[in-house]
This record gives sequence, structure tokens and C-alpha cells, in this order.
Amino acid sequence: MNALPTRDRLPAHTAENREPLVLGIETSCDETGIGIVRGSTLLSNTIASSMDEHARYGGVVPEVAARAHLEALQPTIEAAVAEAGITLDEIDAVAVTSGPGLAGALMVGIGAAKALAVSLDKPLYAVNHLVGHIAADLLTGEDVEYPTIALLVSGGHTSLLLVRDLVSDVELLGETLDDAAGEAFDKVARILGLPYPGGPEIDRAAATGDPAAIRFPRGLSKASDLAEHRYDFSFSGLKTAVARWVEQDAARQAESGDAPALSVPDVAASFREAVVDVLVTKALDACARYGVPRLLLGGGVIANRRLREVALERAAAAGVAVRIPPLSLCTDNGAMIAALAAQLIMSGHRPSTLAFGADSTLPVTEIQVDEVEAGEQTRDESAAVR
Repeated sequence: MNALPTRDRLPAHTAENREPLVLGIETSCDETGIGIVRGSTLLSNTIASSMDEHARYGGVVPEVAARAHLEALQPTIEAAVAEAGITLDEIDAVAVTSGPGLAGALMVGIGAAKALAVSLDKPLYAVNHLVGHIAADLLTGEDVEYPTIALLVSGGHTSLLLVRDLVSDVELLGETLDDAAGEAFDKVARILGLPYPGGPEIDRAAATGDPAAIRFPRGLSKASDLAEHRYDFSFSGLKTAVARWVEQDAARQAESGDAPALSVPDVAASFREAVVDVLVTKALDACARYGVPRLLLGGGVIANRRLREVALERAAAAGVAVRIPPLSLCTDNGAMIAALAAQLIMSGHRPSTLAFGADSTLPVTEIQVDEVEAGEQTRDESAAVR
């Protein structure tokens, strides 16, 4: 096994009875996130986005994202440390996203985290990106009550989780079988001639549209689907339905100059309503089925105004309390990774070894990757004993 920079010991804070100071690195997609937290107190949340570089391609290009992370990591770490008012020597541990995400992008962050941990002789915690989104809510200063249902909606993921305990028991109830919700927003925006990223553009266009103008399909919501896919999501069919509607509208225009012109706001609003309806319906159904009157929302698509509105309205009617972190903590960020690692440390979890790598399909049930087992010795320690 690879030698650990701090062997198998817990961070120094445990002996000093204080909250750990953790630096978190997040590079799962197109945002280089560096966060610094002390326990559950946010000290810095610094993000360098490469979104503008991807806009010309209409979506995230993995190779472009990886190179952007390489260029952004050092200045972003320096900016985060300065904002937090600390020095790197003061941190108790380094945390990094091991997956899921884009493999090349993850590798950049993991390499930087390992180098930083070794150079500083600090413990390293490799954690799950999706569980990090749940941990982000801890940084609001309020305690999170468990169990809770968590709905995570982003460009790459749409997942419904039952969280019994943040650091030890997260169950996947359902996930997207094809396009994630954020990906569907990007593709429909392209169909409607709107720029990338699609989420904010669809939201703006839908503001003046009629959400009931077109009844687009609600994927995996029929009775025949619910038996096997009660909590799974599918937005590919919805995207296709929008494309066909636009094509048919263009055909009507060609046949008759008197046909009404395509209403982009109505299409955008109707599409958005279909996505929101499915997300909220399945999330609240999970709350009812598992007897959990709490729903936590996370991921970049939570910035969608209509999704927040409908979730709050329908949850209130169902007697379910909704928690939504600040939007700056909903998108991918290093602070949520640091917050999750801090909770692991305070719960007595040992660091990860240096043997872990990027796992683009890391299951949400694997909260921490490659944790050192109690009593395990590194090669250096074993040699010293002999």
C-alpha cells in the first residue's frame, strides 16, 4: 500500500478538541472550486469557472475542462487561503472529490490534492461529489435533521437519495436513466436557438410564457413505469418531444404563412414545467413513502426559479419542510467537499490512502474512498517496526 503522508493517524484537531480546518478541492466538471471550512463554518468559497470556454461548443468539453483546472488551481487556492485569512500550514486536512464526474477533470484535482497533502504532511480525504452537495447545507449555520430526502439536480446528475446519516448511510432511491435535467435544459435551449448554458436562458425565456400552453410528457410517470422506475428520471423523451413540436411548427409555417409564429416563451415555460413537475412529484412521493417530512434540494439546477417555487408550494401543502442552501453553495464548489470531510473527521473516520484514483461513476453509497482501516500500518511504519 502507498505510504500515507500522516500514516494512519487522525488529524491533530481530535486530540485538541476543536473543529477541523479543512481545505476542499472540487474539479468534477467545469468549475475549479476551492473551499475552506472550520467544522461547519464557511471561511472561503472560491470558484474559477471555465463555462465561457465551453460556450462556443454548446456544452462542456472534457479536455478543455481538464486544462482549465490545471491553469486555475494554484491561483484559486491562493485566493481561497487569502480570503479565509489563514496559511496552508494551519489546515488540519485536505479533501478532494474522487467522483463521480469527468475522469480527466477529476484527475487534475486529485493530483493536486495528493501533492498538497504530501507536501504539508496533512491527512487526505477522498469523498463523493454527490454527498458533498448534501453537506453544503451544513454551511448555512443550521443543523440538518436526519433522515432526509435529498433531490440533487445538476448538469450531470439527477438523483433522489434517502440520507439516514451523512457520513455513513446514504441510499440511492433513483437517478436519471439518460439525460440529466441540466443536460436537458442545455439541449432544449439549443433547439430553441438560445445560448449555452441553457438553464438560465430557459428560465428567462419562460418568465413571459404560458406553462400550460403545451402538454409535454412527464417521463417515467405513467402507472406502467412506476413499478420499476418509481424514483428514476428520464428527460430524453421530453427533449425529443420539444424538438418534434418545433419541427412541426416550422412545417406549419411553411405550409401557411398565416400560421402563428413559434412562441419561444411558451415552449420554454411548458418544457420547464414538465421537468419541474416530475422532479417535485417524485421527491415528495419519496417523502411520503419513507415517512420523512424533510426535503433537501441541491445542485446547480436548483437555481431555477420555478423549481424552487413549486417545491416550496407543494411541500408546504404536504407538510414537508424544504431546505435550499444559498445558490453559491448549490453549484459545484470546494466548500461542500471540505464540509463533508470535516464531518467525517469529527465522526472519527480515518484518512484515505494515496492509492485512490478518479472514479467517474462512483456510487453515492461510497461516501469516502479508500479509508485507512484502524490499526493499518503503512509500508514505512512496517519497515520501522521490523
